[in-house]
Amino acid sequence: MNAAGSGPARAGHEEAEREELARLLPAPAERDVPSEPYLHHKDRLMQHIDDDQNRTTPAPAQKVRRRMLRPALLMPAAGLALAGALAVTLTAGGESGNGSGQPRESAAVLLDRIAGVAEKTDVKPVREDQLVYVKSLMAGAELKEDGSSKLDPLHEREIWKSQISKPVIKIGLIHEDGAYFPLNEGGPGTPAGVHRPTYLWLSSLPTDPDALLKELYRMTEPEEGHEKAQAVFDLIGELLSENVMPPENAAAIYKAAAKLPGVKRVDDAVDAAGRHGVGIARTDKWASTATEWVFDRDSLAFLGERRYRTEDVGAGKKGDILEKFAVLERGIVDAYRERPDSDTK
Repeated sequence: MNAAGSGPARAGHEEAEREELARLLPAPAERDVPSEPYLHHKDRLMQHIDDDQNRTTPAPAQKVRRRMLRPALLMPAAGLALAGALAVTLTAGGESGNGSGQPRESAAVLLDRIAGVAEKTDVKPVREDQLVYVKSLMAGAELKEDGSSKLDPLHEREIWKSQISKPVIKIGLIHEDGAYFPLNEGGPGTPAGVHRPTYLWLSSLPTDPDALLKELYRMTEPEEGHEKAQAVFDLIGELLSENVMPPENAAAIYKAAAKLPGVKRVDDAVDAAGRHGVGIARTDKWASTATEWVFDRDSLAFLGERRYRTEDVGAGKKGDILEKFAVLERGIVDAYRERPDSDTK
């Protein structure tokens, strides 16, 4: 038996043949992918693997991520491209599909679309001598010490809101349960501001989403046991529900909301009037409650909101509705007790 066919020498010869064949064959993973991007991603993946092997006690989240990255090295080019597309979809929203086989848009994408519609909406400026009128359907629940609650029956409410910027004592009028109730402030009165938002005051807010979000955080003081971010989310809902604002400010406020942590998209949301649409929700983990805004599925117009429990708290049960609201009509009028497009007093 010759040297080439014996032991280590033969093994070395066969290894050399395999290397030569591998060198001559085309690399299947690179056929459909430009070499530079492929090598860049390959280097990144190898760095992740090297880092993983050099760590003796990696964090759980890091371990999971790196185990997912390694198989990408074995994917053909088409599979690698598909993995990249899926990564973009998942990291953009962090939410699952909608059951239709199509990726579901994230809360940020939905809010960006809503902002786009708001920015193109024709809004007539409101003068200081005019009033913002909103007709709504609502119900609220009173919380008891044991955590239980009972939702009141739904009822209609009309509100007229003063747009005067300077401090005023009469800031509005409510029509509810068949009677009119003036909204009066004591002392020297209340100027326009976050607690009495007028069209002019809302128009003075920053239209840059980052600057606006910073300002909303500054103006918000959460109740004890509630998250600051949730207080900002709830404030935005209040500003959207019973006010009129310029299109550019409305767009900015939706974009600012998209920057809040924990904001999620809801496939099927229902307002107090029973109208189904898409929702934007945020859960206050400290208070075990969630606030959900409802938008028309086609027009993306704001329909209303609701607040509910996210887990059992004492005698209170997960899913209990604490408050629900629906905008039925919104407009601008010249006098108290006047309705839009009507002379009814």
